[in-house]
Amino acid sequence: MAVAFTFPGQGSQAVGMGKDLADQFPEARHVFEEVDAALGESLSKLIWEGPEETLTLTANAQPALMAVSLAAMRALEARGFSLKDKVAYVAGHSLGEYSALAAAGFVSVGDAARLLRTRGNAMQAAVPAGEGAMAAIIGLEQADVEAACTEAAKGSVCQIANDNGGGQLVISGAKAAVELAAKLCTEKGAKRALMLQVSAPFHSALMAPAADIMREALAGVAKQAPVVPVVSNVTVTPTSDPDEIARRLVQQVTGRVRWRETVEWFGANGVSTLYEVGAGKVLSGLARRINRDIATGAVGTAADVEAALAALG
Repeated sequence: MAVAFTFPGQGSQAVGMGKDLADQFPEARHVFEEVDAALGESLSKLIWEGPEETLTLTANAQPALMAVSLAAMRALEARGFSLKDKVAYVAGHSLGEYSALAAAGFVSVGDAARLLRTRGNAMQAAVPAGEGAMAAIIGLEQADVEAACTEAAKGSVCQIANDNGGGQLVISGAKAAVELAAKLCTEKGAKRALMLQVSAPFHSALMAPAADIMREALAGVAKQAPVVPVVSNVTVTPTSDPDEIARRLVQQVTGRVRWRETVEWFGANGVSTLYEVGAGKVLSGLARRINRDIATGAVGTAADVEAALAALG
């Protein structure tokens, strides 16, 4: 049975993440140095010392989470692990798709850091502060959530941004429309409709200016076929074609993160174990709610590296 590696997205960040990897593995420490050099600043100091509110800013959190994921990968590889030989597929949640692709050699760590800094800034700048919003809808069928979004939009933007599984959908768009849709979802029987503390309406049509910026940014970096196929957020199909991957990354800025379907796809295509590589265990928790037949593991600390190596051989 096959193994897939998944890479976390925004919300998994925490001050101090990746520090023990950098302390115990020179190869992991080198990743943080590469990211610092690529960005021309000490992002690693922010990652390890905070403050948390600065780390959480989109333009910082995105490259920071990628750095921790890649540090964990380099720690595994330093002990003889081969992604190409041991893993059938990679995937990542939103920005985590860039981490997955960097791990598989599609772009360099430095280019991934620069792309994610550009992505974070572009997403933040696409919509003036306070004009967009996102909300988590818990315990309501997707068709009902889509109906609420359509009813609330009334000429503006309101759409499903994330299908995370386990009965959790995230909607995104214009603030007034999202607030109305959340109210309608509650009326339709949602267990909870929670406005999220986010800085922009990610994965909605309002992000179109950011998609244009990412198209140009991706065109300007060296790309190679990844050593294992990546299962895309927007299509839930695997590919190793560099041009197609770049197109999907552009689509992803405004498109839905189809994470429930991604985990279901893994289960239907012979994947028995998912490892979450990087900070936190958000994706592991989602996977268990989506498909209890898939085993989960995490590689985010030095101890995790040893346990994963023992399990994966």
